[in-house]
Amino acid sequence: MKILVTGAAGFIGYHLARRLLADGHEVTGFDNFNDYYDVRLKEARHARLTPVPAYRGVRGDLCDYPLLQDLFRRERFDQVVHLAAQAGVRYSIDHPFTYIKSNVEGTLTILEACRHHGVKRLIYASSSSVYGANAKLPFAEEDRCDAQVSLYGATKKTDELMARCYTHLYGFETVGLRFFTVYGPWGRPDMAMWSFTRSILDGRPIQVFNHGDMQRDFTFVDDIVQGICGAIRATGLAPCELFNLGNHRSEKLLDMIAELERALGRKAELQLLPMQPGDVPATYADIARARDKLGFEPTTPISVGIPGFVAWFKEYHGIR
Repeated sequence: MKILVTGAAGFIGYHLARRLLADGHEVTGFDNFNDYYDVRLKEARHARLTPVPAYRGVRGDLCDYPLLQDLFRRERFDQVVHLAAQAGVRYSIDHPFTYIKSNVEGTLTILEACRHHGVKRLIYASSSSVYGANAKLPFAEEDRCDAQVSLYGATKKTDELMARCYTHLYGFETVGLRFFTVYGPWGRPDMAMWSFTRSILDGRPIQVFNHGDMQRDFTFVDDIVQGICGAIRATGLAPCELFNLGNHRSEKLLDMIAELERALGRKAELQLLPMQPGDVPATYADIARARDKLGFEPTTPISVGIPGFVAWFKEYHGIR
């Protein structure tokens, strides 16, 4: 197929583009290379994609609707995987307008382009953050999602509502994927796995919120990509779908840190702090629907995924 991947220079988008190219698809990668984190990392990912003949990279702003219109008109995409977004829960506390523009207006532009150019299926990234204050574990797709505790989560819920509306009005398929704490090689510097690793190697204390009483469904990026590919291939889906993509294991944050210590061969100095605004104490994905409809089956525990991330981190930074 001919597939557009937005956010292709981002963490998940890069891994997905590589997988799709390996599977024989034509991929157009769209990214604005913003400076939310070090642009050199995005450029390095992009540089590994551009030599592949079936890949075409496009730099631009998703909110530039004429640019999107022209791209969709020329390429006639079979499917679109919309991963581009302003990420980060805590950043949304101080930069709310950035999230509305990137996550709401940007998604609306994609929906409009799909509507007007015959795209069969739009797959888009949602987040476990939509569950907000939901205290029932594990989180299931049918749980109420009307109590988000961060603007980031609220923008992702807005994306889901817009997608449902566009499916109802215009008939093309939309598939929302709620990602749970994705990590792995080529990950984001703003996420805990990266920042903890950097601090431990530098001998600096790591900030551990809620005094360490946190649990996360850490999901290795290869497993997430397998789930996205399942959504691309799946047949017999309802016109509008939502799926959790997580590891179906809620790990204690202190256990994650212990795995990092083992992989690095160093002890971490913990700075225990209160819960931060926008955070939740635990996430845990019920993946029964994704197993049934997408063939999704995560296979990477943190005891395997974290050493893999650490090995990449050291290689990328030239650390022996």
